[in-house]
Amino acid sequence: MSLKGRLIAAGALAAAALLTFGIAKSGKVIADKQGDTVFSGRKETLYLWYTDEALTSYLSAAAVTYNESHDVRVVPVLESGLEYLEKINEASLTEENGADLYILSHDLLGKAYLAGLASEVRPPDKVQMADSYMGTGLDAATYKDKIIGYPFYFETSALLYNKTYLKDMAVDRLEIERLLAEEESLLGEEAEGQGAQEAENQDTGEGAESSFTQGEIAEKLQELLPTTIEEIENFADNYDAPEQVEGVFKWDVTDIFYNYFFVGDSIKMGGEAGWDTSQIDIYNQDAIASMRVYQDLNQFFSIDTGEIDYDTILEEFIEGKMVFTIATTDAVSRLEQAKEEGLFHYEYDVALAPDVSKDRMGRSLSMTNCVVVNGYSENKEDANDFAYFLTSQYSDILYARAGKASACKGMRYDYEALSRFAQEYERSISMPKMIETSGFWLRLESMFSQVWNGADANEMLKRLSEEVMSRVTGSAYEEQYIEEIIPQEEIPQEDDAYSDEEYDIQEDAEG
Repeated sequence: MSLKGRLIAAGALAAAALLTFGIAKSGKVIADKQGDTVFSGRKETLYLWYTDEALTSYLSAAAVTYNESHDVRVVPVLESGLEYLEKINEASLTEENGADLYILSHDLLGKAYLAGLASEVRPPDKVQMADSYMGTGLDAATYKDKIIGYPFYFETSALLYNKTYLKDMAVDRLEIERLLAEEESLLGEEAEGQGAQEAENQDTGEGAESSFTQGEIAEKLQELLPTTIEEIENFADNYDAPEQVEGVFKWDVTDIFYNYFFVGDSIKMGGEAGWDTSQIDIYNQDAIASMRVYQDLNQFFSIDTGEIDYDTILEEFIEGKMVFTIATTDAVSRLEQAKEEGLFHYEYDVALAPDVSKDRMGRSLSMTNCVVVNGYSENKEDANDFAYFLTSQYSDILYARAGKASACKGMRYDYEALSRFAQEYERSISMPKMIETSGFWLRLESMFSQVWNGADANEMLKRLSEEVMSRVTGSAYEEQYIEEIIPQEEIPQEDDAYSDEEYDIQEDAEG
């Protein structure tokens, strides 16, 4: 499923079928539907609600492990995501077995806090949160300067590339550089005949990769790896692609999660923590220039929005049909599975999302799911303790069991590519959690679509800013039109323009 679908599921909290657990009234054993024992005996009970069925195995294992060493039993409860917060609120007020803690996407934390359903978290033993979680996760879990959730797992997008293609290109470049160096050296020698023969022997290309160290190849690969949109364009212009490659760079331009890096550093939505309505800046020179770069790519890469989505693009990458794409963390498990099944015959790697230009950093959007302690729970201390255990001390199997990338600091991930995603996450911008701007990302996605198809970026950003600020201020808001600054490189140079005298002569000739 595309990330757009998962984001809608997160935003609306739409989820899968209900998993039913027995309720402990006595000392009998309670088991989940997989048959794993969740608890036994007489202990204080904590109910953990969640909506993503992919977490079931992981949460069950965590509950068993925690129950064995603590005088508390944890019951994970898979709930339908429809009106999730409303059901938590109702259960907290009317039911005996309401959620003591629950998993929630960070963009809904403000709503939960204002409803009294989220309390400021307090880790056990005076633990410093900054020592346990990445900064982006803590920003995501913060509302009005209070940390009201434990960062659990994240999603963001980064540059996925075919490492085999770049290694082959690196070897070719190294071979060319060596031949050129030898040729230059031979020019100063008298033994031209012998030198020519040596050059001819080298030019066979046989065993080229084995004649260079892995360190040399890796260093050259990093030189070739594009870090900006312009470098990707230059790569495409100069790449001698293998026969199976159908395109150099292709991504899902219909989904804001894969587009956001173009404006992630130029648009400000609520500050780093995404809750401050005084820190909103959508309509500015950098944002306009970045959107123009985005629009120009439509002509350069000719991506048909009517025939693509994230899943089909990732499948094309697996088939070796492209060199670069923008992907999310799920790509790692899909590629590893394809390897096991013999469907993916290449190496791959992940890099930071490309910068828009040498002067404008790319910065991806990120989502963080948090473990929240219910403000109405009578067991807040125990709930805090388990939430900390779950998110910082039981993270090693999170990706293997649930396919989720932990937001824990200093995490050793199952695959090196996940560490690259973590680096992107650390510089990413969290989706805003301001109630006044709910639905902002959907409107931004619509704007991207219109600009991609030819709409004026300046006018579209102006209109979007006015819509958002009207909601924030509660009254009609009008932005002052921004006259765009033409980049220096786009201004015609003197050599390319007529002097006044030449212009007069040319005008007379044409007259």
